[in-house]
Amino acid sequence: MKRFASAALALTLACCLSAQSIEYQTFIYTSDNLSEDIKRESEAQGQRSVFGDMLGATTNALSGMATGYITSFVDLGINAIGSLITRKARQKAEWEETVQKENIYETTIRTVSDVNDFYEHTSTGGAMDPEGMKFDGIGCLRKEGNDTVFYISCHIDRSKLYRIINHSKFQLVLDTLIISPERSNLPNSELDIPFSFKERRNFNLTMNIKMTSSWINELAQLQKDMTLGEFSINIPVDTTMLDNEGYLRYARRDGEAPAFNVVGESFIVPRSFMPFRDANNNLNNSWGTGEYKLEIGLKETCDITDYLREHWKDDRKRREKLQPSESFMTRAWQMVTTQRWDEITKSWVITTLKAPAGVLTNEMLEKMGLPLPVAATATQTQQSPQSSMPKK
Repeated sequence: MKRFASAALALTLACCLSAQSIEYQTFIYTSDNLSEDIKRESEAQGQRSVFGDMLGATTNALSGMATGYITSFVDLGINAIGSLITRKARQKAEWEETVQKENIYETTIRTVSDVNDFYEHTSTGGAMDPEGMKFDGIGCLRKEGNDTVFYISCHIDRSKLYRIINHSKFQLVLDTLIISPERSNLPNSELDIPFSFKERRNFNLTMNIKMTSSWINELAQLQKDMTLGEFSINIPVDTTMLDNEGYLRYARRDGEAPAFNVVGESFIVPRSFMPFRDANNNLNNSWGTGEYKLEIGLKETCDITDYLREHWKDDRKRREKLQPSESFMTRAWQMVTTQRWDEITKSWVITTLKAPAGVLTNEMLEKMGLPLPVAATATQTQQSPQSSMPKK
Protein backbone atom coordinates (compact mmCIF):
# COMPACT_ATOMS: atom_id res chain seq x y z
CA MET A 1 0.00 0.00 0.00
CA LYS A 2 2.83 2.35 0.92
CA ARG A 3 4.64 1.57 -2.36
CA PHE A 4 1.44 2.28 -4.31
CA ALA A 5 1.00 5.62 -2.54
CA SER A 6 4.60 6.60 -3.33
CA ALA A 7 4.10 5.71 -6.98
CA ALA A 8 0.90 7.72 -7.10
CA LEU A 9 2.65 10.71 -5.53
CA ALA A 10 5.50 10.49 -8.05
CA LEU A 11 3.01 10.32 -10.92
CA THR A 12 1.12 13.33 -9.56
CA LEU A 13 4.34 15.35 -9.24
CA ALA A 14 5.40 14.38 -12.76
CA CYS A 15 2.05 15.46 -14.20
CA CYS A 16 2.20 18.70 -12.23
CA LEU A 17 5.67 19.46 -13.55
CA SER A 18 4.88 18.61 -17.16
CA ALA A 19 1.73 20.73 -17.13
CA GLN A 20 3.08 23.82 -15.38
CA SER A 21 6.86 23.97 -15.66
CA ILE A 22 9.23 25.06 -18.41
CA GLU A 23 12.69 23.51 -18.45
CA TYR A 24 15.69 24.36 -20.62
CA GLN A 25 19.10 22.74 -20.71
CA THR A 26 21.89 24.91 -22.06
CA PHE A 27 25.26 23.51 -23.09
CA ILE A 28 28.65 25.25 -23.27
CA TYR A 29 30.61 23.03 -25.62
CA THR A 30 34.36 22.43 -25.40
CA SER A 31 36.73 20.89 -27.94
CA ASP A 32 40.07 19.12 -27.59
CA ASN A 33 40.87 19.74 -31.27
CA LEU A 34 40.13 23.45 -31.62
CA SER A 35 43.56 24.61 -30.49
CA GLU A 36 45.26 22.39 -33.09
CA ASP A 37 42.92 23.75 -35.79
CA ILE A 38 43.89 27.31 -34.84
CA LYS A 39 47.59 26.42 -34.91
CA ARG A 40 47.28 24.85 -38.37
CA GLU A 41 45.49 27.95 -39.64
CA SER A 42 48.29 30.14 -38.27
CA GLU A 43 50.93 28.01 -39.96
CA ALA A 44 48.97 28.01 -43.23
CA GLN A 45 49.06 31.81 -43.22
CA GLY A 46 52.83 31.70 -42.74
CA GLN A 47 52.58 33.75 -39.56
CA ARG A 48 54.99 33.61 -36.67
CA SER A 49 53.46 31.39 -34.01
CA VAL A 50 51.92 33.26 -31.08
CA PHE A 51 51.66 30.18 -28.90
CA GLY A 52 53.53 30.18 -25.60
CA ASP A 53 54.84 27.36 -23.46
CA MET A 54 52.44 25.59 -21.16
CA LEU A 55 52.79 25.10 -17.43
CA GLY A 56 52.55 21.34 -16.93
CA ALA A 57 51.34 21.72 -13.36
CA THR A 58 47.99 23.13 -14.55
CA THR A 59 47.10 20.79 -17.42
CA ASN A 60 43.54 19.45 -17.72
CA ALA A 61 42.15 22.27 -15.64
CA LEU A 62 38.60 21.32 -16.57
CA SER A 63 38.70 17.66 -15.69
CA GLY A 64 37.90 17.79 -11.99
CA MET A 65 35.11 20.37 -12.04
CA ALA A 66 31.90 18.46 -11.45
CA THR A 67 30.54 20.61 -8.63
CA GLY A 68 26.92 21.75 -8.99
CA TYR A 69 25.64 25.21 -8.15
CA ILE A 70 22.10 26.44 -7.66
CA THR A 71 20.25 29.71 -7.44
CA SER A 72 16.59 30.70 -7.31
CA PHE A 73 14.50 33.82 -7.56
CA VAL A 74 10.86 34.73 -7.99
CA ASP A 75 9.76 35.88 -11.43
CA LEU A 76 6.72 38.14 -11.91
CA GLY A 77 4.50 35.55 -13.55
CA ILE A 78 4.64 36.77 -17.13
CA ASN A 79 2.56 33.80 -18.25
CA ALA A 80 -0.37 34.96 -16.14
CA ILE A 81 -0.80 38.39 -17.74
CA GLY A 82 -3.18 37.24 -20.44
CA SER A 83 -5.36 35.33 -17.99
CA LEU A 84 -5.71 38.26 -15.61
CA ILE A 85 -6.87 40.62 -18.33
CA THR A 86 -9.13 38.10 -20.01
CA ARG A 87 -11.28 37.64 -16.92
CA LYS A 88 -12.73 41.14 -17.33
CA ALA A 89 -12.55 41.49 -21.11
CA ARG A 90 -15.88 42.57 -22.53
CA GLN A 91 -14.93 44.37 -25.71
CA LYS A 92 -12.91 43.47 -28.78
CA ALA A 93 -10.13 45.98 -28.03
CA GLU A 94 -9.54 44.40 -24.62
CA TRP A 95 -9.65 40.92 -26.15
CA GLU A 96 -7.05 41.93 -28.76
CA GLU A 97 -4.76 43.40 -26.08
CA THR A 98 -4.94 40.13 -24.17
CA VAL A 99 -4.16 37.96 -27.18
CA GLN A 100 -1.31 40.21 -28.31
CA LYS A 101 0.33 39.85 -24.89
CA GLU A 102 0.18 36.09 -25.34
CA ASN A 103 2.09 36.38 -28.61
CA ILE A 104 5.40 36.99 -26.83
CA TYR A 105 7.39 34.64 -24.61
CA GLU A 106 10.83 35.56 -23.25
CA THR A 107 13.25 33.92 -20.85
CA THR A 108 16.86 34.56 -19.85
CA ILE A 109 19.37 31.83 -19.01
CA ARG A 110 22.62 32.72 -17.24
CA THR A 111 25.60 30.83 -15.97
CA VAL A 112 25.21 30.51 -12.21
CA SER A 113 28.91 31.04 -11.59
CA ASP A 114 31.89 32.05 -13.69
CA VAL A 115 33.11 29.36 -16.07
CA ASN A 116 36.75 29.22 -15.07
CA ASP A 117 38.49 27.75 -18.10
CA PHE A 118 38.16 29.23 -21.58
CA TYR A 119 41.59 27.63 -22.15
CA GLU A 120 42.82 24.26 -20.96
CA HIS A 121 46.20 25.50 -19.71
CA THR A 122 47.84 28.61 -18.36
CA SER A 123 50.23 30.38 -20.74
CA THR A 124 53.56 32.18 -20.78
CA GLY A 125 52.72 33.73 -24.16
CA GLY A 126 50.45 36.58 -23.12
CA ALA A 127 46.92 37.55 -22.15
CA MET A 128 45.47 36.82 -25.61
CA ASP A 129 47.37 33.61 -26.34
CA PRO A 130 44.77 31.25 -27.94
CA GLU A 131 46.81 28.10 -27.27
CA GLY A 132 44.67 25.52 -25.49
CA MET A 133 41.39 27.24 -26.33
CA LYS A 134 38.56 24.91 -25.21
CA PHE A 135 35.33 26.89 -25.63
CA ASP A 136 33.58 25.70 -28.79
CA GLY A 137 30.02 27.01 -28.77
CA ILE A 138 26.53 27.03 -27.29
CA GLY A 139 23.53 24.71 -27.39
CA CYS A 140 20.04 24.87 -25.89
CA LEU A 141 17.48 22.09 -25.43
CA ARG A 142 13.86 21.90 -24.27
CA LYS A 143 12.10 18.58 -23.87
CA GLU A 144 8.59 17.47 -22.98
CA GLY A 145 8.95 14.03 -21.48
CA ASN A 146 11.17 12.14 -23.92
CA ASP A 147 10.30 14.40 -26.86
CA THR A 148 12.69 17.12 -28.01
CA VAL A 149 10.54 20.15 -28.84
CA PHE A 150 13.37 22.66 -29.25
CA TYR A 151 17.10 22.31 -29.86
CA ILE A 152 19.70 24.69 -31.24
CA SER A 153 23.43 24.13 -31.55
CA CYS A 154 26.06 26.69 -32.60
CA HIS A 155 29.81 26.08 -32.74
CA ILE A 156 32.85 28.21 -33.50
CA ASP A 157 33.00 28.79 -37.24
CA ARG A 158 35.99 26.74 -38.44
CA SER A 159 36.00 28.61 -41.78
CA LYS A 160 36.85 31.83 -39.93
CA LEU A 161 39.63 30.76 -37.58
CA TYR A 162 41.82 33.44 -39.17
CA ARG A 163 39.71 35.93 -37.17
CA ILE A 164 41.18 34.47 -33.97
CA ILE A 165 44.73 34.71 -35.31
CA ASN A 166 44.43 38.20 -36.84
CA HIS A 167 42.00 39.92 -34.49
CA SER A 168 41.57 37.74 -31.35
CA LYS A 169 37.88 37.38 -32.26
CA PHE A 170 35.71 34.36 -33.03
CA GLN A 171 32.36 33.84 -34.76
CA LEU A 172 29.67 31.19 -34.36
CA VAL A 173 27.83 29.16 -36.99
CA LEU A 174 24.50 27.30 -36.73
CA ASP A 175 24.88 23.52 -36.92
CA THR A 176 21.61 21.97 -35.73
CA LEU A 177 18.06 23.21 -35.25
CA ILE A 178 14.79 21.62 -34.12
CA ILE A 179 11.68 23.78 -33.62
CA SER A 180 8.06 22.79 -33.07
CA PRO A 181 5.78 25.87 -33.09
CA GLU A 182 2.85 23.77 -31.93
CA ARG A 183 4.83 22.73 -28.83
CA SER A 184 6.40 26.11 -28.18
CA ASN A 185 5.71 28.43 -25.23
CA LEU A 186 3.09 30.26 -27.31
CA PRO A 187 0.37 31.27 -26.64
CA ASN A 188 2.03 32.59 -23.47
CA SER A 189 -0.98 32.03 -21.22
CA GLU A 190 -1.98 30.02 -18.19
CA LEU A 191 -5.01 28.91 -20.16
CA ASP A 192 -4.80 25.60 -21.97
CA ILE A 193 -4.85 27.07 -25.49
CA PRO A 194 -2.67 25.21 -28.00
CA PHE A 195 -0.68 26.93 -30.73
CA SER A 196 -2.48 26.72 -34.07
CA PHE A 197 -1.43 28.15 -37.42
CA LYS A 198 -5.13 28.70 -38.03
CA GLU A 199 -5.12 31.25 -35.20
CA ARG A 200 -1.46 32.34 -35.16
CA ARG A 201 1.05 33.16 -37.89
CA ASN A 202 4.59 34.49 -38.38
CA PHE A 203 6.14 32.33 -35.66
CA ASN A 204 9.64 33.59 -34.93
CA LEU A 205 12.39 32.45 -32.56
CA THR A 206 15.30 34.68 -31.54
CA MET A 207 18.34 33.75 -29.49
CA ASN A 208 20.76 36.38 -28.17
CA ILE A 209 24.07 35.46 -26.51
CA LYS A 210 26.24 37.84 -24.49
CA MET A 211 29.72 36.95 -23.24
CA THR A 212 31.36 38.84 -20.37
CA SER A 213 34.64 38.40 -18.52
CA SER A 214 36.70 39.71 -15.60
CA TRP A 215 40.50 39.71 -15.51
CA ILE A 216 43.51 41.49 -14.03
CA ASN A 217 46.37 42.83 -16.14
CA GLU A 218 50.12 43.26 -15.54
CA LEU A 219 49.51 46.59 -13.75
CA ALA A 220 47.16 44.92 -11.24
CA GLN A 221 44.21 46.72 -12.82
CA LEU A 222 40.96 44.80 -12.51
CA GLN A 223 38.63 44.69 -15.52
CA LYS A 224 35.30 43.48 -14.14
CA ASP A 225 32.27 42.16 -16.07
CA MET A 226 33.47 43.55 -19.38
CA THR A 227 31.40 42.66 -22.47
CA LEU A 228 33.53 40.70 -24.93
CA GLY A 229 30.91 40.22 -27.60
CA GLU A 230 27.31 39.44 -28.53
CA PHE A 231 25.63 37.06 -30.98
CA SER A 232 22.07 36.85 -32.28
CA ILE A 233 20.17 34.48 -34.51
CA ASN A 234 16.69 35.08 -35.88
CA ILE A 235 14.61 32.14 -37.16
CA PRO A 236 11.23 32.80 -38.84
CA VAL A 237 9.12 29.65 -39.24
CA ASP A 238 6.14 29.02 -41.50
CA THR A 239 4.18 25.89 -42.38
CA THR A 240 6.15 25.27 -45.60
CA MET A 241 9.29 24.61 -43.52
CA LEU A 242 7.72 21.93 -41.31
CA ASP A 243 7.71 18.16 -41.76
CA ASN A 244 4.67 15.89 -41.37
CA GLU A 245 5.04 15.98 -37.59
CA GLY A 246 5.02 19.78 -37.47
CA TYR A 247 8.78 20.16 -36.84
CA LEU A 248 11.45 22.25 -38.48
CA ARG A 249 14.54 20.01 -38.49
CA TYR A 250 17.86 21.23 -39.81
CA ALA A 251 21.41 19.88 -39.69
CA ARG A 252 24.22 21.65 -41.52
CA ARG A 253 26.61 19.49 -43.54
CA ASP A 254 30.37 20.05 -43.36
CA GLY A 255 31.39 22.99 -45.50
CA GLU A 256 27.78 23.98 -46.20
CA ALA A 257 26.61 27.56 -45.73
CA PRO A 258 24.17 27.76 -42.78
CA ALA A 259 20.45 28.18 -43.42
CA PHE A 260 20.31 30.94 -40.79
CA ASN A 261 23.19 33.27 -39.96
CA VAL A 262 24.52 33.88 -36.46
CA VAL A 263 25.18 37.62 -36.44
CA GLY A 264 27.94 39.06 -34.24
CA GLU A 265 31.40 38.26 -32.91
CA SER A 266 33.31 38.13 -29.65
CA PHE A 267 36.86 38.61 -28.46
CA ILE A 268 38.49 35.52 -27.03
CA VAL A 269 38.66 35.68 -23.23
CA PRO A 270 41.66 37.64 -21.87
CA ARG A 271 43.81 35.67 -19.46
CA SER A 272 44.55 37.15 -16.02
CA PHE A 273 48.17 37.98 -15.21
CA MET A 274 49.58 35.53 -12.66
CA PRO A 275 53.40 35.53 -12.23
CA PHE A 276 55.06 32.51 -10.63
CA ARG A 277 58.43 31.53 -9.20
CA ASP A 278 60.29 28.60 -10.72
CA ALA A 279 62.53 26.06 -8.98
CA ASN A 280 65.40 28.57 -8.98
CA ASN A 281 63.22 31.21 -7.29
CA ASN A 282 63.15 33.31 -10.46
CA LEU A 283 59.94 35.27 -11.08
CA ASN A 284 58.32 34.43 -14.42
CA ASN A 285 55.29 35.88 -16.18
CA SER A 286 52.27 33.71 -16.85
CA TRP A 287 48.60 34.18 -17.64
CA GLY A 288 45.58 32.18 -16.45
CA THR A 289 42.98 29.96 -18.10
CA GLY A 290 40.32 32.64 -18.71
CA GLU A 291 37.15 33.25 -16.71
CA TYR A 292 33.83 34.19 -18.35
CA LYS A 293 30.05 34.29 -18.05
CA LEU A 294 27.29 33.78 -20.59
CA GLU A 295 23.79 35.23 -20.76
CA ILE A 296 21.35 33.72 -23.25
CA GLY A 297 18.03 35.33 -24.11
CA LEU A 298 15.34 33.28 -25.84
CA LYS A 299 12.29 34.93 -27.37
CA GLU A 300 9.31 33.46 -29.24
CA THR A 301 6.81 35.71 -31.03
CA CYS A 302 3.87 35.38 -33.41
CA ASP A 303 0.88 37.34 -34.77
CA ILE A 304 -2.89 36.88 -34.80
CA THR A 305 -4.51 35.58 -37.98
CA ASP A 306 -7.52 37.20 -39.61
CA TYR A 307 -9.50 34.07 -38.75
CA LEU A 308 -8.96 34.54 -35.02
CA ARG A 309 -9.93 38.21 -35.21
CA GLU A 310 -13.13 37.34 -37.05
CA HIS A 311 -14.01 34.77 -34.38
CA TRP A 312 -12.94 36.81 -31.36
CA LYS A 313 -16.28 36.34 -29.57
CA ASP A 314 -15.97 32.55 -29.78
CA ASP A 315 -12.41 32.79 -28.48
CA ARG A 316 -13.53 34.95 -25.56
CA LYS A 317 -16.14 32.36 -24.61
CA ARG A 318 -13.53 29.61 -24.82
CA ARG A 319 -11.31 31.58 -22.45
CA GLU A 320 -14.09 32.07 -19.94
CA LYS A 321 -14.58 28.30 -19.77
CA LEU A 322 -10.84 27.69 -19.34
CA GLN A 323 -10.23 30.23 -16.57
CA PRO A 324 -8.14 28.78 -13.72
CA SER A 325 -8.71 29.64 -10.10
CA GLU A 326 -7.91 33.15 -8.86
CA SER A 327 -5.22 31.81 -6.52
CA PHE A 328 -3.41 30.08 -9.36
CA MET A 329 -3.47 33.14 -11.62
CA THR A 330 -2.03 35.44 -8.98
CA ARG A 331 0.98 33.21 -8.24
CA ALA A 332 4.45 34.42 -8.96
CA TRP A 333 6.74 32.11 -10.88
CA GLN A 334 9.91 30.72 -9.39
CA MET A 335 13.04 29.88 -11.36
CA VAL A 336 15.77 27.45 -10.37
CA THR A 337 19.08 27.16 -12.22
CA THR A 338 21.79 24.54 -11.79
CA GLN A 339 25.22 24.45 -13.40
CA ARG A 340 27.53 21.45 -13.62
CA TRP A 341 30.44 20.10 -15.63
CA ASP A 342 29.67 16.91 -17.60
CA GLU A 343 32.89 14.94 -18.01
CA ILE A 344 31.36 12.55 -20.57
CA THR A 345 30.21 15.21 -23.05
CA LYS A 346 33.01 17.64 -22.09
CA SER A 347 30.51 20.48 -21.69
CA TRP A 348 29.01 22.68 -19.02
CA VAL A 349 25.29 21.97 -18.55
CA ILE A 350 22.99 24.70 -17.25
CA THR A 351 19.49 23.50 -16.29
CA THR A 352 16.84 26.19 -15.89
CA LEU A 353 13.40 25.25 -14.54
CA LYS A 354 10.54 27.72 -14.15
CA ALA A 355 7.29 26.83 -12.37
CA PRO A 356 4.61 28.53 -10.22
CA ALA A 357 5.81 29.37 -6.72
CA GLY A 358 4.93 26.50 -4.42
CA VAL A 359 5.46 23.85 -7.08
CA LEU A 360 9.26 23.93 -6.75
CA THR A 361 9.44 22.44 -3.27
CA ASN A 362 12.58 20.89 -1.87
CA GLU A 363 11.00 17.46 -2.14
CA MET A 364 10.26 17.99 -5.84
CA LEU A 365 13.80 19.16 -6.54
CA GLU A 366 15.11 15.97 -4.95
CA LYS A 367 12.78 13.85 -7.08
CA MET A 368 14.03 15.68 -10.17
CA GLY A 369 17.63 14.91 -9.26
CA LEU A 370 18.48 18.59 -8.71
CA PRO A 371 20.52 19.74 -5.71
CA LEU A 372 18.84 21.73 -2.98
CA PRO A 373 19.71 25.37 -2.29
CA VAL A 374 22.45 25.74 0.31
CA ALA A 375 20.10 27.53 2.68
CA ALA A 376 17.50 24.78 2.38
CA THR A 377 20.07 22.03 2.90
CA ALA A 378 21.40 23.70 6.05
CA THR A 379 17.96 24.01 7.63
CA GLN A 380 16.41 20.83 6.24
CA THR A 381 16.39 19.13 9.60
CA GLN A 382 14.38 22.01 11.04
CA GLN A 383 11.80 22.24 8.25
CA SER A 384 8.92 20.16 7.04
CA PRO A 385 9.72 18.20 3.83
CA GLN A 386 6.76 19.97 2.22
CA SER A 387 8.13 23.47 2.79
CA SER A 388 8.80 25.60 -0.26
CA MET A 389 12.17 26.92 -1.35
CA PRO A 390 13.17 30.18 0.31
CA LYS A 391 12.46 33.26 -1.78
CA LYS A 392 14.91 36.06 -2.31
